[in-house]
This record gives sequence, C-alpha cells and structure tokens, in this order.
Amino acid sequence: MIRLSTLTGRLVAGAMLAGALLLTGCHRGDVKAEVAAIRAQQHFDMVIQAYKSGQFMLEDGAVLSAIDTGSHFAYLKDVGKLPKTVLLTPSDDSKVRKQHLEYMARIALDYGVVVYYDDGGQLKQINPQETKARALEDYHAPVKMNDEQKRKSAAGSSIEDQSRGY
Repeated sequence: MIRLSTLTGRLVAGAMLAGALLLTGCHRGDVKAEVAAIRAQQHFDMVIQAYKSGQFMLEDGAVLSAIDTGSHFAYLKDVGKLPKTVLLTPSDDSKVRKQHLEYMARIALDYGVVVYYDDGGQLKQINPQETKARALEDYHAPVKMNDEQKRKSAAGSSIEDQSRGY
C-alpha cells in the first residue's frame, strides 16, 4: 500500500473541494432563469417563437410565414378564441429580430392583441405606434437551379455554344 504524506493528502482533498464548489457555482443561476421563464410563459394566452427568415413557430411546432401567422390570428378571431396577450420568444434557430417585431406590431394593430417579447431576459411590450408595423409577407424560399440548367440560356443552348456562334 502506498502512503501519501499529510501535505499531499490535504492538497488532493482541497483540490477536490475546490472543483466541487466550482461546479456548483456554475450551475446555480441557470435553473432559476429557466423556472422564471416557464412561469412567465404561463401568464400569456399564446407563446410564439421567432424562427428563421421572419417566420414564426407556434406552440404546436408549426412554422408559419408572417402572412400565414396573420391568417391564423384571423381564424382565431372568427372562432372566438383570439388571445389577449402573446409572448414572442427566441427559438433554438433564431433570436427575436427587428423583422419579427415589425410583423408582430402589425398583428397587434390588426387584431388588438398585446404582444410582449423577450429582450435578453426582460419582457418588453411591443408598442405598434413606436415600432414600424410591417405589412405581412409570405415566405419565399430561394430558388435553386439544378446542375443541368446552370450553364444554359433561356433558349436552351449552353453559354459556350453562344460564345462560339453556334
């Protein structure tokens, strides 16, 4: 059996204690922030997440363009289930951008809902008069050409053939 000196044993025990304190210190505030966010979401009638390219993700996971989100609010108004308060939060894929705020300002004006958004851990209300309310737009994905069409003109001949005079 190997015997360690008293000083070495104390240093190892001190290092283990310091490591344990370091790990507990790193984890301390994260749980409180998550619990506060969950509690805050329960006070709102609807929670919408900001998604890529000005799109929105609803509570059920559906990704809608801005115009489709407006249509969803029109449907909710028609069936009598229009929310009074809406919370806009960042998603895993996108943060809340100016474009999202402008679209939600338009929805707030059109349907009379009160929209709040998460701004770095603080809840702020979107003021439609101060925020430029943007007209709702549909999402158009960028058009991708297949490899066969990349080097051809509208007439169907290749660009090399046109430069040669064929």
